[in-house]
Amino acid sequence: MIDTNIKGLLYVSRVVSNLMIEHGSGHIVNIGSIAGKSAYPNGNVYCATKFAVDALSKGMMMDFNEHNIKVSQVCPGAVVTEFSNVRFKGDDLRAEAVYNGFKPLCAKDIADIILYIVKAPAHVNISDVVIMPTAQASATIINRK
Repeated sequence: MIDTNIKGLLYVSRVVSNLMIEHGSGHIVNIGSIAGKSAYPNGNVYCATKFAVDALSKGMMMDFNEHNIKVSQVCPGAVVTEFSNVRFKGDDLRAEAVYNGFKPLCAKDIADIILYIVKAPAHVNISDVVIMPTAQASATIINRK
């Protein structure tokens, strides 16, 4: 998680931001998580990496402001991804159970938000978006029917 969520973000951002600085504009969209806004039990390392994404996004916005580079962060709640399969080491039934009783977000929901962010007028920067399924009130509160 540290290699992907923190180091990966840093390494890619360094290369891309240098090109954007040379060009005099650009837009970086980081994928955070509600886990980066509020920690929860048994999520300590994941939450820490997503808190890092939040801090990096805020810092990048400050550092790249003078270069006309927008920085945005999208922080999803429950989204159907392979994350649950990885978390439960390939146990499909356990992974599917995470989404029982409510309709989670899907990849298209997140893609739509990102598209909206990058299509905003040049004078608009949507810096931080938290998007959750209607049934979700926090990282740990989900209204399951």
